Amino acid sequence: MKTLFETTQIGSMTLKNRLWRSATWMKMADDKGHLTPRLEQIYLDLAQGGVGTIITGYAFILEQEQPNPGMLGIYDDTFIPEYRAFTQKIKAEGANIIMQIVYGGSATDFKPESREIWGPSAVPHPLFKVVPTEMTHEHIKTVVSAFAQGARRAKAAGFDGVQIHGAHTYLLSQFLSPYYNRRQDEYGGSIENRSRIIYETLEAVRAEVGPDYPVFIKMHCSDEWDDRGLSVEESLYVAKELEKRGITGIEFSGGNLDAKNHPNMGPMRGGILKAPHQSYFAEKTAHIARHLTVPVISVGGHRTPEKLENILNTSPIDYFSMARPLLSEPGLINRWHRGNREKPRCVACNKCWGKNGNVCILDRAAR
Repeated sequence: MKTLFETTQIGSMTLKNRLWRSATWMKMADDKGHLTPRLEQIYLDLAQGGVGTIITGYAFILEQEQPNPGMLGIYDDTFIPEYRAFTQKIKAEGANIIMQIVYGGSATDFKPESREIWGPSAVPHPLFKVVPTEMTHEHIKTVVSAFAQGARRAKAAGFDGVQIHGAHTYLLSQFLSPYYNRRQDEYGGSIENRSRIIYETLEAVRAEVGPDYPVFIKMHCSDEWDDRGLSVEESLYVAKELEKRGITGIEFSGGNLDAKNHPNMGPMRGGILKAPHQSYFAEKTAHIARHLTVPVISVGGHRTPEKLENILNTSPIDYFSMARPLLSEPGLINRWHRGNREKPRCVACNKCWGKNGNVCILDRAAR
């Protein structure tokens, strides 16, 4: 019988448990994307709190393309020394540390009027209303190269791996979606074409970091958005192609941000205090995982260890990542490991986001 707290191996990574901290924007980096003492302490608290593998909040790969304030950067080599010191501290606490890298695109409300924002097609984002500039082939090459260079820097800085962000309506996930991607060239139309930029990104990353360095991707099991979004079977196709091309593992999220027409259908859902409403992407993720051999990480509403253990032993899902519960309670994993399995402090109110940093509302209220 598999357990949440057994040691496993993914390539060069030894994982002390099956519980990950999914990438979470903390809004605590400086204006240029550099680490701050406050942000570094957040990650140290997580490592000391028992989580086996930490994925950083997304890091922007082009200096002029920062989709949110206070997010990490990885757009030039000046970041390498500070990140090297940082990764050494995290690994000294017994946790793996992976950097998530991103091109944001139109999923932003951060100074959209003052910069050119690229997208697969010039269609408005349903939540942010930003209309991007349709990308040329040169733009695509620029983004692919920027992902590759970001991965190179992450490896040089001592990160245990890198995760390509292809979810949550950021650029790469937009290419997969028929709503965002209306192109008539080799990057649009069929799922084979809509996924082309992702394969090119993985191949460029592999050319920089080599065949053995852990390279993950975060993508959707489904957009749950009728014919406007990525379907489960299309996601399975993309995942199998990524596996052929050397992806190390896949973290599956899902949902859409069309809040007006599909309320509570995004990646962060409320009303999940009871176990039947939790782990809401696990079933679709398990369907895809049955056809893969690479490790699969499930994210989305995980907060009951007994339920996770059941999924672990009845499906091909290998690992579980969490964001909000660990934002509220960074020592949650140690608590579970000690045998205290009371409900997490987090109640999924989705009020984590604040002007001076994204922290649990209970912690903001206490100050």
